[in-house]
Amino acid sequence: MSLKSERRGIHVDQSELLCKKGCGYYGNPAWQGFCSKCWREEYSKARQRQIQEDWELAERLQREEEAAYASSQGAPSLTFSKFEEKKTNETKRKVQTVKKFFSPSSRAAPKKADNQEAKASSPSINRQASLETEQASKDFIDFLKSLRKPGQDILKQCRGFIESMQHKKDLSIEEQSECVQDFYQNTVDRLQTHSSFKGSSERIEKLMDQIENYIMTRLYKNVFCPETTDDEKKDLAIQKRIRALHWVTLEMLCVPVNEEIPEVYELVVKAITAVIEMDSRRVPRDKLTCITKCSKQIFNAIKITKNEPASADDFLPTLIYIVLKANPPRLQSNIQYITRFCNPSRLMTGEDGYYFTNLCCAVAFIEKLDAQSLNLTQEDFDRYMSGQASPKKQDSEEWSPDTCPGLKQMYKNLNLISQLNERQQKLLSDAKQLEKDLIDWSEGVTKEVEDIIEKYPLDIKPRGQPVAAIDSDNVENDKLPPPIQPQMFVG
Repeated sequence: MSLKSERRGIHVDQSELLCKKGCGYYGNPAWQGFCSKCWREEYSKARQRQIQEDWELAERLQREEEAAYASSQGAPSLTFSKFEEKKTNETKRKVQTVKKFFSPSSRAAPKKADNQEAKASSPSINRQASLETEQASKDFIDFLKSLRKPGQDILKQCRGFIESMQHKKDLSIEEQSECVQDFYQNTVDRLQTHSSFKGSSERIEKLMDQIENYIMTRLYKNVFCPETTDDEKKDLAIQKRIRALHWVTLEMLCVPVNEEIPEVYELVVKAITAVIEMDSRRVPRDKLTCITKCSKQIFNAIKITKNEPASADDFLPTLIYIVLKANPPRLQSNIQYITRFCNPSRLMTGEDGYYFTNLCCAVAFIEKLDAQSLNLTQEDFDRYMSGQASPKKQDSEEWSPDTCPGLKQMYKNLNLISQLNERQQKLLSDAKQLEKDLIDWSEGVTKEVEDIIEKYPLDIKPRGQPVAAIDSDNVENDKLPPPIQPQMFVG
């Protein structure tokens, strides 16, 4: 079997990772194959169409209601002005964006108000403050001090945006994501026209990283895995799926990594640790950093094993293997959180975007993994998934002399555990059979006794008068000859 046929279920071309609209940026399965920019455009168009359809439906229903009311009451039809005014107000309230923070009125506010706003924040934010949020605020303010006047304006805008988001908890997570993405885009547009940042994309990117760190640290508790979404349900589903696939081996995925080499084994452990560490981070950029760190460890492990640079065809199967071994906590929630609230410039280009897209592809592959993807028969795949059997373990006698002792011991322990499990299952089976035999024997004996009693019933006569002593009526004991006369012994 050729290597190409072995990897038919895992191979992903570079073109498949790009936006399907052809803009040249990286796509994402969470965005239906679009990049963040194209996805927002498509989402905005779909949303506008939905609003227009709802509006037309409301107008039609209102006209029908007015006509029905006029025909039944004989009164002039009601006007549509009140309904239109109410619908317009509601639409304006829901479609608010952060553009108001960049209006001239906000820049012309008195300095005294700026100082008061800088010193006092919302009570709700203060209640949620923690060491991490306090540290993020301190780092952000220290960073902005070097910018002087522009830094004060940026701090004011960020705090105002956080205040506004505290009052938008009732919005859907998609609408909150849109507000954050609008804030990112408006901030970038404003910085590009500012004299201090004009023509300096590197400084703007560095500042946007600090803004993202400050904002998302404060909003993390409200927007990560909210109850209004099915993120938690997806987390449990993928976690259960990965647990069921614990038996998948390196050979099944065609992973070009040799864990027998101590250095490679150490890199694999570091990659697993990095992807698990992703859940402990609050900022989307920091979560991306963990994914990038994991991916680089994978590339190093492949390079040491093959003595040549790794290719994309080598990287993706290895990433799938790492995800299966790590089973990262809240995997889907972290992916959705990065997709919704990360600075789009990081997801569209660069190594962070490339590695994140591969992680999404790896998760999608795990969800759809079948017998054909692993070159197994359907019967073997079903047996492995149900736990009735497991792939054959490597015999300890086949190890090479320079193999890591810890790896040998691990497989030896796994063999012992497998044997103990078989013995335990046999003992449990024998114990259940013995219990059944004892119950059957007891019931059999009871039935035999009942049958005998029924066949030969007992005829028990009533007890008569007590039998008297043989010599009780003999009153002439003293006249008996000595041999027969009763003898009395004292003591």
